Amino acid sequence: MCVHNNQTIEVNGTLIRFQHLKQNTDPAAPTLVFLHEGLGCIEFWKDVPSLLAQETGLNILSYDRQGHGQSDPLSSPRTVEYLHHEAQLVLPLLLEKLGISRPILIGHSDGGSIALLYAAHHPTRAIVTEAAHIFVEEVTLEGIKHAVAAYPKIKDKLYKYHGEKTDTLFYAWADTWLTPEFIGWNIEKEVNNIQCPSLIIQGIDDEYATQEQVTKIVSLIGESAISVMIENCGHTPHIQAKEATLKQMLTFIRKVL
Repeated sequence: MCVHNNQTIEVNGTLIRFQHLKQNTDPAAPTLVFLHEGLGCIEFWKDVPSLLAQETGLNILSYDRQGHGQSDPLSSPRTVEYLHHEAQLVLPLLLEKLGISRPILIGHSDGGSIALLYAAHHPTRAIVTEAAHIFVEEVTLEGIKHAVAAYPKIKDKLYKYHGEKTDTLFYAWADTWLTPEFIGWNIEKEVNNIQCPSLIIQGIDDEYATQEQVTKIVSLIGESAISVMIENCGHTPHIQAKEATLKQMLTFIRKVL
C-alpha cells in the first residue's frame, strides 16, 4: 500500500492540497473521492477514508478545496455559483490531472451537493451523499444564522484547520448562503440527469435540512437511488452515527463493485 500525504497540485491557477492512497493496481477499479463540508477540510473525515480503503481495497483521494485547510486562500469573492464552479471546473480538472475517471464520490453537506452536480454532467461510477442540499430551506438559513451567532465560540476550533484563512472562509460560506440572491439556488433540474447508483444519507435530526431534501433527490434520480435516514443523528452522520453510516456506505459500495 502506498500512501502519499499532503501533496499539492496546481488546478486552475490554485495550489490544492490532497492525499492520495494508492493500493489497487486494477485500472478498472474506481477511486473513492471524498468531498468535505462547507467549513471542512481533509481532517473532517476523521478515519472514514482509511476504514473504507481497508474494507474495500480501493484507492482513496481526499483534498482541501480552495480557501480550506492547507490549500491556497480564496482569491475572489464567492458567487452563488460556487458549488457549480467546484463540480464543473475544479473537480474534473483535479481528477484528470491525477488520472482518475468514473470515481465513486462521497460528499458531505456542500460536498454532497458538489457530488450531485458532478454526477449530473460527468461519468461517475456511484455517489454517496450525506446531508446534501439541492434547494434552500428556511431551516438551512436558520441553522447558518445560529452558526454566525456562535462563531466567536467556534472560531478557535476552525482556526486549528484553516489558520489565517478562517474568517474569510467562514464568512464566504455564511454570507453566500444568506445573500438574497441565494434563496433561488436550486439544482433539481441537474440532479434529474443523474443515472449512476446513489446512496442518499441524512440524519433525522439534521439542523440544516428537512427530510424533503432526501425525498426530492431520490425521486429525481429514480430507481438507482437509495435513501437512508439515520436516527439520533444531526448534520454529520459519519461522526454522529459513525457505525451505522459506515455500514450503509460499505454495503452500498460492495453492491456497486
